[in-house]
Amino acid sequence: MLVVFKSAPILKRALKVKQAMMQLYVLKLLKIQTKYLGRQWRKSNMKTMSAIYQKVRHRLNDDWAYGNDIDARPWDFQAEECALRESIEKFNARRYECGQLADFAPVDNCLQSVLGRRVELPEDFPFSYPLWLEREVFSTPIQWEGLLTQH
Repeated sequence: MLVVFKSAPILKRALKVKQAMMQLYVLKLLKIQTKYLGRQWRKSNMKTMSAIYQKVRHRLNDDWAYGNDIDARPWDFQAEECALRESIEKFNARRYECGQLADFAPVDNCLQSVLGRRVELPEDFPFSYPLWLEREVFSTPIQWEGLLTQH
C-alpha cells in the first residue's frame, strides 16, 4: 500500500527530521518498499539505500535490495494484508468477544475503578480481622528470593 500511494518521496523528506527513532522507522518503511520501487529509484537514491543498509537490521533471507522479482507488483499486498487482518481479527475475537472463555476475558486494570469498587464484607469482619492478620500476614515468613524471581 505504501508503494501504491507513492509514500517514498514523503518518507525521504521525513528523513530530514533529526530524531534517531523517527529516522529508524522511516528507514524500515523504505526498506519494505525498495523491492517494489524499481531499479531507477534505487540507483538515484543510493544515499538512502546506504542508510537502510547501515541502520536497519537485516535477516539472512532479506531480498529488499535486489528487487529483481518480476512477479512482485505494488498491488501484491493483498495476500499479506488478508493474513494480517485474519490474525488481528482472531486476536480481537479472543480478547474482547468471547464470554465463554473466562481465561481470555478482559481484565479491569484501572486502579481507580478497582479501588473504588464496593466490597461486601461479612458481619464478623471487624472481630476476625486481627486474628486473620496475625495468622496470614505476621506469622508467615516471607520468601523474598521467591518473590523476586517470579515473573
